[in-house]
Amino acid sequence: MPTLEMILLLIAASLLLTLAANRLRVPPAVMLVLGGMALAFIPGLPTVELEPELALALFLPPLLQASALRTDWGEFRSNIVFIILLAFGAVLFTAAAVAVVARELIPGLGWPAAVTLGAIVAPPDAVAATSVLKRFKLPKRIVAVLEGESLINDASALVLYRIAVAATLAGAFRLDGLLASFLLPAVLGIGVGLAAGMAANWAMLHLEDRFLEIVASFLAAFLSYLAAEWLGGSGVLGAVACGGLIGRAQLKLAARTRLETNSAWELVEFVLSSLVFLIVGLQLRGIVSRLTDYPTTELLVLAGAVSAVLIVSRFAWVFLTFYPASALVAVIRGGSFTPPLSYPTIISWSGMRGVVSLAAALALPAAFAERDIIIFLAFCAIFSTLVVQGTTLKLLIGWFDIRDPAIAAVTPETVAAREMVAAAIAGVIPGADGVDAAVARYRQRQAASIGDALADRALLEAFLDAKLRAIHQAREGLKAQRSDLDGETLATLTQELDLEEEQIRLAMSRTTEDAV
Repeated sequence: MPTLEMILLLIAASLLLTLAANRLRVPPAVMLVLGGMALAFIPGLPTVELEPELALALFLPPLLQASALRTDWGEFRSNIVFIILLAFGAVLFTAAAVAVVARELIPGLGWPAAVTLGAIVAPPDAVAATSVLKRFKLPKRIVAVLEGESLINDASALVLYRIAVAATLAGAFRLDGLLASFLLPAVLGIGVGLAAGMAANWAMLHLEDRFLEIVASFLAAFLSYLAAEWLGGSGVLGAVACGGLIGRAQLKLAARTRLETNSAWELVEFVLSSLVFLIVGLQLRGIVSRLTDYPTTELLVLAGAVSAVLIVSRFAWVFLTFYPASALVAVIRGGSFTPPLSYPTIISWSGMRGVVSLAAALALPAAFAERDIIIFLAFCAIFSTLVVQGTTLKLLIGWFDIRDPAIAAVTPETVAAREMVAAAIAGVIPGADGVDAAVARYRQRQAASIGDALADRALLEAFLDAKLRAIHQAREGLKAQRSDLDGETLATLTQELDLEEEQIRLAMSRTTEDAV
């Protein structure tokens, strides 16, 4: 089947499976993986091979940047201790636990190969986390920790993966320079990402064409990732840093550009993430066909053992570190926060794996020892965490009271920002020159049905112009208060102002056309 027809078929299948997921109230990622597994064994359908390097370079940059664009970086900073403990500590702890068990259960598996397997399955996936978590209403602390972890943990896992692969091929580990192997790629990746983000922001502010500005934001995702990888840095951190910087500068864009950019990114994210999970499921036939040397019973035992260790080790790490970290954060902030049992439990159960783990497994060299069984176990890890945990997460959440009073309370800054935006949309901001008067004159004449067409048009134009100035003033107020507002509130209020501005500009263009 030609490539074009295959892509169209996969997109069509993604639509149908996502629709089915919505009807059945399960995460779309789960339905897509299961659907891909079913499609893999339909007679006559061609085998879809996932090219590892292409998968990482094509899917990862835009999906990471899409996540970074909507990340609440204030919450990210507030929870940085938890995020680092998971993104680096949990990855290393999980990789070690999996390596120990795998080496005991798989005959002839050396330590470097066992660590390679651990590094492959250790990091939860950003795309999987977003796909599953957006279906549930969770406290911002939990969402910030899980999404923050999934944004940066691939960097630590992929560095460990490369070290372990090199050690396997060389026949021995080299521990000297291990810390530098982690730090240097991180610093390079972040530096490249920030440079790409600044270049993209400059271009988007000077292109004066919203379509070109949107294209620039997409190119920045790939540029930051590929440039960082080419220089020996972390492409993951490059894309995340670039996306974070672009997200910070979005308030400087025109309202229409901002609205259309958000829509474009949502569309691309939906298509790419749907294809990712569908293609993951489609790999099953090729994976199983290569495992002729292992009895089915042994494969099931290995898959169950590795998946169980993967899940249990995350629980162990989270519960060992979460409450000490909470105490440390409370001391740093000068307050107190004792998270309920639901917090570490939900975080522990939300470690879904995805395309990064499978792509890393498939990227193993052909001469790599026990390559086929490692790929199979990586697939089983994705299945167990995504399908089993993803489908039961709703039940787990339902068992707990997950409200966070500290976050549920509306701050005075949030109330003031909402009132300011509501006043701007109404066209009235106390103290704004000309706004109150223009609004009052227009409404008075409209209520009394007096005046001629030209006078009414002039008043309408003055009214709309006054509202634009009010909206501009409110947007500047949001910029000044952005450090006092959470990301969700800032994004919501900004979108309300953008939508109102677009309606006003549409009305002004129609008024101009009528006058002509």
